[in-house]
Amino acid sequence: MPPPLYSHTNQLIDPIIITRITTMAHVSIYLNFMGNAEEAFSHYKNVFGTEFSNPIMRFKDQPQHAGAPPLSEADKNKVVHVALPILGGLQIMATDILESMGQKLVEGNNFTISLSPDTKEEADQLFKGLSEGGTDAVAPHDEFWGYWGTCKDRFGIRWMFNIIKPQQY
Repeated sequence: MPPPLYSHTNQLIDPIIITRITTMAHVSIYLNFMGNAEEAFSHYKNVFGTEFSNPIMRFKDQPQHAGAPPLSEADKNKVVHVALPILGGLQIMATDILESMGQKLVEGNNFTISLSPDTKEEADQLFKGLSEGGTDAVAPHDEFWGYWGTCKDRFGIRWMFNIIKPQQY
């Protein structure tokens, strides 16, 4: 059993409620950082007085994709995912982008609107509508953490579709 979780008001949170919250449809803002996501989110954590939704996940913590080039030790320790509830049920999430992988941070590509619908079918429907006429599309598909896809719509806005596999307690 994982350690007990506490809200920003220091009340014990029931894991069943957390599972229900993380599996209900919601919208998050996903931010990209140039190697300082952990520093930024530690600051935001102090400002909002909340705790990370899950432990910080680093690039070394995820399975390496077949054919992907090896990461440097510095890149392995960068943040692949962090999430923090802020106000009104909104959660901000982030990753460090990796220049070694050809990624470059430019104002305008440093955020994504992350949609977490209830079902794969809904994710597929949203992807179809938002990717129509757009670019940089990766159709939703199964990943080790859940069901995921992304696109940039025809207006230049980046969208992510993400359904997290429920955690077993």
